Amino acid sequence: MLPALIAKIGLPVLVNVLSEALGSIDTPVTKGAAEALSQVDDALRNGGISPEQLKEANRHAEALAQMQSEEYKASVEQVNQSLRAEIASTDPYVRRMRPTFGYLMAATWAAQMFGIAYVIIFETAQAGEVMAAMASLSAIWAVGLSVMGIYVYKRSEEKQGVAGREIIFWNNPKK
Repeated sequence: MLPALIAKIGLPVLVNVLSEALGSIDTPVTKGAAEALSQVDDALRNGGISPEQLKEANRHAEALAQMQSEEYKASVEQVNQSLRAEIASTDPYVRRMRPTFGYLMAATWAAQMFGIAYVIIFETAQAGEVMAAMASLSAIWAVGLSVMGIYVYKRSEEKQGVAGREIIFWNNPKK
């Protein structure tokens, strides 16, 4: 995202804006960053950084933004290709993978919540440790719930017949 922003507005403007924004935050780290960016801004204004170097930096930022855009596009295309293959599949297991994953996520989440509730109610002395351990699972849950969110979103599109295509449901091919 930062390279795209630099490519759109240019390095001098971004340096100035960031310097002022970070300078308004009262912490040693942000004050130090604001001072360093202020020095870069001064170098840009006083010729310490040549126009050729600035053009090269902007060109590099544009190239980086283009690469990131292409990478994102490729990953989205891959996800869409996988979902299309799943939709087109006649294999019942493949067609039922999304609901199965959803039920497993719900069962796992319920088991974890009931376990935590039990510890909070009956093993109160250990509740802090269990809650801290649960916090370390947040990355795993973020991945699983993200996948579930994509599944639900795509299934909603299928049910609405997005892009004018006719959706054939596995249970009822007449719909």
